[in-house]
Amino acid sequence: MPSLGEKMQDIYDEVLWRNPGEQEFHQAVHEVLDSLGPVMAKHPSYTDAAVVTRLCEPERQIIFRVPWVDDAGTVRINRGFRVEFNSALGPYKGGLRFHPSVYLGVVKFLGFEQIFKNALTGMPIGGGKGGSDFDPKGRSDAEVMRFCQSFMTELYRHIGEYTDVPAGDIGVGGREIGYLFGQYKRITNRYESGILTGKGHSFGGSQVRTEATGYGVVFFVDEMLHANGDSFDGKRVVVSGSGNVARYAIEKVHALGGTVVACSDSTGYVVDEKGIDLALLNEVKEVRRGTLAEYAGLRGADARLATSGNVWQVPCDIALPSATQNELDAEDATVLARNGCRILAEGANMPVTPDAVKLLTTAGVAFAPGKAANAGGVATSALEMQQNASRDSWSFEHTERRLGEIMRGIHDRCLETAEEYGVPGNYSAGANIAGFIQVADAMLALGVI
Repeated sequence: MPSLGEKMQDIYDEVLWRNPGEQEFHQAVHEVLDSLGPVMAKHPSYTDAAVVTRLCEPERQIIFRVPWVDDAGTVRINRGFRVEFNSALGPYKGGLRFHPSVYLGVVKFLGFEQIFKNALTGMPIGGGKGGSDFDPKGRSDAEVMRFCQSFMTELYRHIGEYTDVPAGDIGVGGREIGYLFGQYKRITNRYESGILTGKGHSFGGSQVRTEATGYGVVFFVDEMLHANGDSFDGKRVVVSGSGNVARYAIEKVHALGGTVVACSDSTGYVVDEKGIDLALLNEVKEVRRGTLAEYAGLRGADARLATSGNVWQVPCDIALPSATQNELDAEDATVLARNGCRILAEGANMPVTPDAVKLLTTAGVAFAPGKAANAGGVATSALEMQQNASRDSWSFEHTERRLGEIMRGIHDRCLETAEEYGVPGNYSAGANIAGFIQVADAMLALGVI
């Protein structure tokens, strides 16, 4: 990682000391601190009030046991987490991730990123994240329900529409949100729609929430293109992943005139030069619960399945890493730049390693960080909170229009802030600085708490 200025290095060293072994969290903090030198020089009050130091320490970290019984009658134990990181702008807001890789360091990295992402939306929401090392893959609906009920039996005491509003993330979709909300309602005897977002349309969910992250990253890239007098027309796009974010990104790219020629899953990647057949991909992933090998078999001669290497070897104009953290490394970045990639936007949270980011920017590839480019999901969650608070329901078209406005606003704010602080065109620095100032000013106003 690049060296930091003296003040930022002291803060970072303290983060390393206080949070040993949490590599993802260290990486997320370093990436933000690396942008803040010009801000601290211009606003010494942030240093005097130890805003950065406080920002790196969660307001609350909750870890709990989650016991549940599988279909064979065996008692299983998982670990649950909720990190309520910063509430200066509003109630904690951030998803729940159910995946074997989840531990405190992952949840803290996600929660830290969420602070800035939520600030950039302009919505009154703070940053938090949670989850469990439970793996829903291969589990029956009954097992997932029992786990979710046990998880919520502890979590319910920590959440509320004015306190902390979780949502979904990897491993937590509509099924899991439904079970979690049902248990909350059962325990509290209250129908409080605003305590979770990502709900089904039949019980308080928002239109476009399912599509929001994928749509949002494409809206952001569309603005990047427009800023340079260009558009999606004729552009070759590669997307990693084939889950929720990836599939809706594919849909919106095709709607705007681009062609997604490759996507991936845990078994490999598929190249489809005529463009990924989204209807077939949705059938394979949502109905058949299958893999891209099945997609390639059904697609026939138009598709080529690769089980070695990775999807970044496919030449493209635009790359959208949309799977998981640190999936794209320096070697991948070198290949993308050599093959003519001009824009990379993070559809997932921190999917590009620091070395890869440096290589991309040095090569002239425009890089959009996840805290800006994939903010569409949480922005639409905040819109869902608005609807729940007013007991209202908006149309798909109205909600999508609001999402587009928010993503355009984030794009412009990143560019304008980067220009103001002497790093023109640097979306990463612009996002970090703009998000930081929004939260830091609120923290100063609230006093040392």
